Amino acid sequence: MQCPLWSMCRRHEINSKAMTNETPARDATLPIDDVAQLADRLVDSLRSFEGVAVALSGGVDSAVVAQAAFTALGARAIAVTAHSPSVGRRDREAAAAVAKAIGMQQLIVEPEEFADAAYVANRGDRCFYCKSHLYDVMAAACRRHGVAMMCNGTNVDDLGDFRPGLRAASDFAVRSPLAECGLTKSDVRRLATYWSLPVADRPASPCLASRLAVGVEATPERMRRVEEAEEWLRSRLPLRSDFRVRIEAGELARIEVPIDTIAALTTEECRTSLVDAFRKLGFRAITLDLAGFQSGSLNSLVPLEVRRAASARGNAVANPQELPDLDSAESVGLRQDDLPA
Repeated sequence: MQCPLWSMCRRHEINSKAMTNETPARDATLPIDDVAQLADRLVDSLRSFEGVAVALSGGVDSAVVAQAAFTALGARAIAVTAHSPSVGRRDREAAAAVAKAIGMQQLIVEPEEFADAAYVANRGDRCFYCKSHLYDVMAAACRRHGVAMMCNGTNVDDLGDFRPGLRAASDFAVRSPLAECGLTKSDVRRLATYWSLPVADRPASPCLASRLAVGVEATPERMRRVEEAEEWLRSRLPLRSDFRVRIEAGELARIEVPIDTIAALTTEECRTSLVDAFRKLGFRAITLDLAGFQSGSLNSLVPLEVRRAASARGNAVANPQELPDLDSAESVGLRQDDLPA
């Protein structure tokens, strides 16, 4: 990659090793006014690879990486999308729409994260196990199609949050072009609009398992319940922005909507219909969070020891200087422990 991550990693205290390169990355705090320059920077960072597989989730970040990869490599860039109980129907449809709009081949893989007791236990590092299963089956698909590089949609803003999935990406030598090029979420939105991607204004949509509080077991039944509850809200309220139905201990539903929507949920007609619908879905108690929608609000419940362990293991994107030779398909799926010191 032409864009090292050293400046971002220092700022977010993610990685202590400098990533040097003859071409310095732009300072992520200094915006590039010309979106075409952002696009060129991202596309150019991918041109040197023989082939790329992008983990396409249906969100705007991975969509931008997919477009950049296809612009740089044409048919040598493919999209890989997971179909799993933790991936909602709308996300699957959005991913398919993006691949179609770009003209990119899309492969469907089926990770088996629900067969992993550590994932189901949901102790706070669930995302690590989820991404590990995803990258494992994705790497196998890449080998079958002769693709030597895997990429995800991690951007600079993601590096400052608690994201155990970044460790899985490092383990599997998955590259993060957005972060490596110093691109923020705002940059990504601008690029998505520039490329007229169908998800350019789509709100963030993390997996359904992200709605579960730490300690609440991740099961397909709870994924279904969350998805149906959110569809109920979407069908009855003018929700054009982010909202969530979260599950806490005791099968309690905690509803987070924008503050200006809270009053609509408390009308007698809506309240009684909501309670009836949610109880039929299997919730034993239904609450409305008066603080409104808060992205990643359940992260505050992650035990401190889990956070410390993630930090000690390197909650970071892969260091380009420590990656294997990426010119052959055999390199795909190597874990970081298999790489030369």
